[in-house]
Amino acid sequence: MTTIKKEFYSLRCTLVRAAAPLKVCILGSGNWGSAIAKIIGNNVKQLKKFAPLVKMWVLEETVNGRKLTDIINEDHENVKYLPGHKLPDSVVAVPNLVEAAGDADLLVFAIPQQFIHRICEDMAGKVPKRALGISLVKGVDSGTQDLKLISDVIREKVGIDVSVLMGANIANEVAEESFCESTIGSKVKSNGLLFKELLQTPNFRITVVDDADTVELCGALKNIVAVGAGLSDGLGFGSNTKAAIIRLGLMEMVTFARIFFKGRVSTATFLESCGVGDLITSCYRGRNHRVAEAFAKTGMTIEELEQEMLNGQRLQGPLTSAQVYHILQQKGLLDQFPLFTAIYQICYEGKPAGEMITNLQNHPQHK
Repeated sequence: MTTIKKEFYSLRCTLVRAAAPLKVCILGSGNWGSAIAKIIGNNVKQLKKFAPLVKMWVLEETVNGRKLTDIINEDHENVKYLPGHKLPDSVVAVPNLVEAAGDADLLVFAIPQQFIHRICEDMAGKVPKRALGISLVKGVDSGTQDLKLISDVIREKVGIDVSVLMGANIANEVAEESFCESTIGSKVKSNGLLFKELLQTPNFRITVVDDADTVELCGALKNIVAVGAGLSDGLGFGSNTKAAIIRLGLMEMVTFARIFFKGRVSTATFLESCGVGDLITSCYRGRNHRVAEAFAKTGMTIEELEQEMLNGQRLQGPLTSAQVYHILQQKGLLDQFPLFTAIYQICYEGKPAGEMITNLQNHPQHK
């Protein structure tokens, strides 16, 4: 579809939607999905453009003898994944996927990347064709020989336009309303601006760019680098070493983007919140850093630490490193990405964490 056709289609959809307030559905109720639900639930109360009730699809589970949906709807708190933060009463938890999403105009995807295929297949043909999506999922598609972004999967399977939101956004800090920034990448600028209206607050500031692929790729790849930073701290290395890991990791992110998205990458995008902002935050305080630091210190497995530290939620850094490793291996490019390669080998092949430094001592950036 040409840019002109995309803009025309977007305008036509906007005119259709303008007749009634836009209905919003959030897909996913983990730590990040719940934090975003707090923002959206408060915003729809103030903005007439959006319907005052927000449906949040929740994968039903039992917590302390009660259904999680009942807890959210009655106590207005996700006690398992975002404890201590009240959700607005405008947010309603719905355990049935099609019931939650079936009449939505705006779909906010905040589900773990490993479930994206199944969820999208269940939604296919069951959401309005006029709907627009935005992905908050930080990862790349698994099971493909070539790189595919999560937004591509949603776009192909659900049949809607998809923007992406990535940034230096630790969920608990967002829920606490600490000042932060984020980046929306959208192939149709007007759609990105619409989601900015839905999501921006005085303390959650958003920039919209048209380099959507790079925005999304940054959100995925920075998790691999954050694992490296966590390993470095867990092994007791100093600030100089950690700075080198972050810099070399950023260079691998840029190189990867330029190889797989030739002609579609703007260096300026790496200077947005989705780029260096998210990378720095993730390497100092994100969950990938925390778990990797514990991995280096305790000798526990990643799976054990996920259960202990994340309530069983999957860590995205190791998973993304595996997907990226297999793509690079198929293309014969592993030598260009010694940090990405080391993280995969440490997490999945039993390579000692300290050998990450050996990989970096011979990094192509130093030649």
